[in-house]
Amino acid sequence: MQRKRMVRILGRNIYSTLTLSSFTFILLMWFALSYSGAVKELFLPSPGSVLQALGEMHEEGILVDYTLDSTYRVVVGWIMAVIVSIPLGMLVATSKKAEAILTPVIEFARYLPVVAMVPLTLLYFGIGDLQKFAVIFLGTFFQLVLMVSDVVAGVQRDLLRAAATLGASRWQIYRLVLMPASLPGIMDSLRITIGWAWTYLVVAELVAANSGLGHMILKSQRFLATDRMFAGLIIIGLLGLATDLFFKWLTRVVVPWNEKAGGKA
Repeated sequence: MQRKRMVRILGRNIYSTLTLSSFTFILLMWFALSYSGAVKELFLPSPGSVLQALGEMHEEGILVDYTLDSTYRVVVGWIMAVIVSIPLGMLVATSKKAEAILTPVIEFARYLPVVAMVPLTLLYFGIGDLQKFAVIFLGTFFQLVLMVSDVVAGVQRDLLRAAATLGASRWQIYRLVLMPASLPGIMDSLRITIGWAWTYLVVAELVAANSGLGHMILKSQRFLATDRMFAGLIIIGLLGLATDLFFKWLTRVVVPWNEKAGGKA
């Protein structure tokens, strides 16, 4: 037991070292290319310039406010998609009639580029946060419905038959068999789609926005302020990384029976 624990700790240390090494390599390449003059400051600002830009934005009072605005839009738009897509995906997976009615429509809609629908969202929802929610919703909802449907459809039918044989009602089968069996896959789908939500955030804030990280990046592009553009991208990347780590932790807490929850060997 002690040996297994030592091996596990050693494996975590190696994993952490490799993770830090990858980020260190990127930073070293950034330092080398920017400070050596191999790439012009206009195209690749130095780390010092980006840090200075972050400090300036903080002094201007927009760094925290814009970050909170963007986070709020991502979370609300994504949660709206989750609330609708999970029960709908389960319905599609368990009902042939629902599958016949909904799947063709969803398959059609998920191939429509969200960028092309931005003008319509402006027309329907105005220029407020509701329009931003709608863009993030459209970018994640249709994909998430199909992902949840595939996960639920992959549950072993023997489990459902055994529950029905033991006298479980349809609701009990959903609650006690179908949901626990599909929850690990659903958690993975949620982790993937919230990453897409951060991507569509920039699309949502590029048009008719007066705050947010996407708005700040577009405004900086107009003035060729690449240091601020890099600062905004780095903040979005760090927020996305934090979100991903949070979902990995949440998966271990919510579905401890999942084999993947413990990590790879």
